[in-house]
Amino acid sequence: MNDSKSHSLLLGYVLWIFGFMGAHRFYYGRQISGTIWFFTLGLFFVGWIVDLFLIPGMDRDADIRYRSGPKDYSVAWLLLTFLGVFGIHRFYLGKWVTGLIYLCTVGLFGIGILYDYWTLNGQVDEINAHGG
Repeated sequence: MNDSKSHSLLLGYVLWIFGFMGAHRFYYGRQISGTIWFFTLGLFFVGWIVDLFLIPGMDRDADIRYRSGPKDYSVAWLLLTFLGVFGIHRFYLGKWVTGLIYLCTVGLFGIGILYDYWTLNGQVDEINAHGG
């Protein structure tokens, strides 16, 4: 079991503000429901309101599931959410080639951004498993 915090409750609530697009659900490793929120505007905003009360549980689950380490999940998620089209989150993770590709292709034409919403926690977890 992972005893240290890998995800931030505060950032979960900040991303919840954009939750009708699923950002907080992706952040906590819930890709399927995040995708559903993305395409249905948070289940027509009803699911988005309910999530206000579910975020603490999602935060606990993510802390158990993902290992903390030299790369911070919250930093990576902030960079993806607000600067993903420029690939800044990929530069942060040391993925310079794909960072440059994202920079020149607007996040690989947006498809790369959605891919990273699905896989970013796993990418950070893998880097942290190897010590950075």
